[in-house]
Amino acid sequence: MNKKQLFEQIKTKKSFLCVGLDPVLENIPKHLLKYDNPVLEFNKQIIDATKDLCVAYKPNTAFFESMGLKGWETLIKTWQYIPKDIFTIADAKRGDIGNTSAMYADAFFNEAKSEMGFDAVTVAPYMGKDSVGPFLQHENKWVILLALTSNAGHSDFQLHQTPGGKLYEEVIRISSQWADSEKLMYVVGATRGSEFENIRRLAPDHFLLVPGIGAQGGSLADVCQYGLNKECGLLVNSARAIIYAGNGEDFAEKARAEALKVQQEMEQILESAKLI
Repeated sequence: MNKKQLFEQIKTKKSFLCVGLDPVLENIPKHLLKYDNPVLEFNKQIIDATKDLCVAYKPNTAFFESMGLKGWETLIKTWQYIPKDIFTIADAKRGDIGNTSAMYADAFFNEAKSEMGFDAVTVAPYMGKDSVGPFLQHENKWVILLALTSNAGHSDFQLHQTPGGKLYEEVIRISSQWADSEKLMYVVGATRGSEFENIRRLAPDHFLLVPGIGAQGGSLADVCQYGLNKECGLLVNSARAIIYAGNGEDFAEKARAEALKVQQEMEQILESAKLI
């Protein structure tokens, strides 16, 4: 999915919601345990309940990898179940020396080899250009580079002052020379709302993947005040607040209700910005 197609989906659904799929077996509704693959059934019902309200799904691969072979199979089947007109993000946070990154890129982008063909993968920039390059070589695929995250320890490195500014600013400034806004996005945490104006100065045209809305306490209004651009430019992720909105047999309906609240707020924001 290219940038134009993604923006068209945003306008059609009046939403820039990304639903995070972070399933934990112990946390899913107990009635699903009767299924051969409870986690897959959980994911399917969440997708069925929210697919008309969101433009992206973001499985966090750690939640699948932790379950061994069955988890990896569940990740594949989850990706295969997501409608193909919805943007898919493998939240894997990979990044290694070039030949290893090439294998990671194949794992998430090369459907012929891995049975998965995600639209995008999250990548850590710490090892530099040669660790990111193999992901960028895949046609019609996106790299979502970690820039300014929402976790408590972000300040250990990301806010470190360098001669060129804060370290995260250097990450954006340098990496934006590796690819344009048609292939490169950035992760910017919603809890870093005060920095969005500065980030838009550095990356005015790039899409930003924004975690931290909902359970982590980030404000959608604060993010959009400075984060929106002429093509929306935001994919705002919510995981726990949606997928765990209920834990009974009506969990999918509760998830839908929570997603609908976010979508309706996003619709108002898009209308106010004259993007729809």
